[in-house]
Amino acid sequence: MKRVNDIIPVVSEGPAPRGERSDAVENRRRILHTAEKLFAKHGAANVNMADIAKAAGVGQGTLYRRFANKGELCLALLDTQMADFQNQSFGTLRDLATRNERKLEQLCWFLDSLVRFHARHAPLLCAAMHEITLPANPTESPFTWQRMTVVGLLQAAERNKEIEAGLDLPVIADELLASVHPPVFNFLHTANAYSLDRISEGLQRLVRGLAR
Repeated sequence: MKRVNDIIPVVSEGPAPRGERSDAVENRRRILHTAEKLFAKHGAANVNMADIAKAAGVGQGTLYRRFANKGELCLALLDTQMADFQNQSFGTLRDLATRNERKLEQLCWFLDSLVRFHARHAPLLCAAMHEITLPANPTESPFTWQRMTVVGLLQAAERNKEIEAGLDLPVIADELLASVHPPVFNFLHTANAYSLDRISEGLQRLVRGLAR
């Protein structure tokens, strides 16, 4: 498992692959722009691929060649925001490490940032997780870096003797991240009406409860 400081941020590749035909680039741009407008107006859950193709003026075959399902389309819309969030997160964690901030406190900061990010992008994240076909290789998931970061910080906390040695850190990481898994987060924040501060403070209390 890589440490946090060893993880290389994934930078967005931009709107389309280089060398792509101009009409294909335009189709992609139009599809994403149309989907964004429809999602904003009707909600991502209430818009299907046929709606997007019709409003964008492209055939459904063209749409499905671009995006296998609505989940992939949602992730494409989130691509820049997710890459920016990842880069900003690693930058802040490096700064905190330079200032010798305790690893558990770094983890508290990161989980709070995840809560805020998911709140801003909950509809698209939920739609993506509902429909996306998860890769056979889990390291290819767009959310894998978040888990690697949490596990890495827990491992660093163990090395620094901030927490008891020998804990099942992957399980603890998954349990912490369960609260910001898009469908679960949407349930907590929307159905149960828990505020962002309440969700974040609960996670931070769990993290600090690991301290020796």
